Amino acid sequence: MLSYRHAFHAGNHADVLKHFVLSQVLSYASQKDKPYWYIDTHAGAGMYALDKGYATQNAEFSEGIARLWDEPNLPSALAEFVAQIKQHNRSPDLRYYPGSPSVAQDLLRSDDRMRLFELHPNDAKLLRQHFKSAGRKVMVEQEDGFAGLKAMLPPPPRRAVVLIDPPYEEKRDYQRVVDALKDSLVRFATGTYIIWYPLLQRPEAQQMQDKLAKLQLKSWLNVSLTVHTPSPEGFGMHGSGLFIVNPPWNLPATLKETLPVLVAKLGQDQGASFRMEHQIP
Repeated sequence: MLSYRHAFHAGNHADVLKHFVLSQVLSYASQKDKPYWYIDTHAGAGMYALDKGYATQNAEFSEGIARLWDEPNLPSALAEFVAQIKQHNRSPDLRYYPGSPSVAQDLLRSDDRMRLFELHPNDAKLLRQHFKSAGRKVMVEQEDGFAGLKAMLPPPPRRAVVLIDPPYEEKRDYQRVVDALKDSLVRFATGTYIIWYPLLQRPEAQQMQDKLAKLQLKSWLNVSLTVHTPSPEGFGMHGSGLFIVNPPWNLPATLKETLPVLVAKLGQDQGASFRMEHQIP
């Protein structure tokens, strides 16, 4: 299915949670001298204009990154993330929002590498254009990221952060995530894997989390952010979450400080909340 375009949702509450956590994981990975790879299975277009095109139709960024844009008293880690997003805007106004690969590019060092997969032909073209000056540091493949991931593992430096972020428009994506993680851990057990999932009034997302929890992982973290009460009609996404395998040891403390702020700033009604569970040796 090639109907999904992330530009409709760029900068929304799910992007804020996902990219904030991604920035924390990559910053931690960069503390060690040895290089690593960033692998993105569903990379999107790389950069999104918020003042024209798809993003203006629902303006989801107005309930996401825009709510943090001019906040003066954010926790330091969250303030640094907002400052990172501001670097992609040439003026004080919020006009552009970086996708996951651009967030990662900000934090990668000269010896680190990116491997990006995007199946949609238009977004793959935009992704290549966005990184056309990056040279060999960035590889873009128009390919199904679930299949492409297998060929990337284990990476030559034996260090990697992998973002698995499908749109879940097809129900089978939930099982494909579980299968991809199982296979990846056989190939490369020490990698850090970040799995994004939506919070919906459908059983598949919870079933996927249950399956992931049964993999007998030694080190994991599961965090979710609910921004509003689920609709009475049962439609729509009321939040999102991230299941992380081999997370940084200091991530729970950072999230404990920032999640209440995200609930306060991004919450839309009294149903806003967060949940975090982890097992980190």
